[in-house]
Amino acid sequence: MKKAIIGFICALVTPLAFAQTSTTTTEETTTTKPATTTETTTSTTYTAGTVSTYEPGKTVVVKSEQGPVSFALGTAARVVDAAGKVVTAPLRAGQRVRVYYTGPTESRVVERVIVEE
Repeated sequence: MKKAIIGFICALVTPLAFAQTSTTTTEETTTTKPATTTETTTSTTYTAGTVSTYEPGKTVVVKSEQGPVSFALGTAARVVDAAGKVVTAPLRAGQRVRVYYTGPTESRVVERVIVEE
């Protein structure tokens, strides 16, 4: 009977002696989305008419079919003739021009003024 009890105890202890420890590995993957980009499209528009008033480097008022339109001239605005050559003489009242600009009415940016005469 002594051998039976020892055998029984060994049968109970043996699985514990040879038990394997298990490790759990958790892998975390982080995915980042690229930053959202917005596309801004600007279109160039022009107004054609005759010069009403002109202040070099400041403003030009053009009488068009829609009535007088005032434009603020920035440092990037160029005054050129139909061939694309820079006009150095100041604009005169009555000269036919096309004013090319971008942006909405309240914040127009003049790109160039083409003197048609």
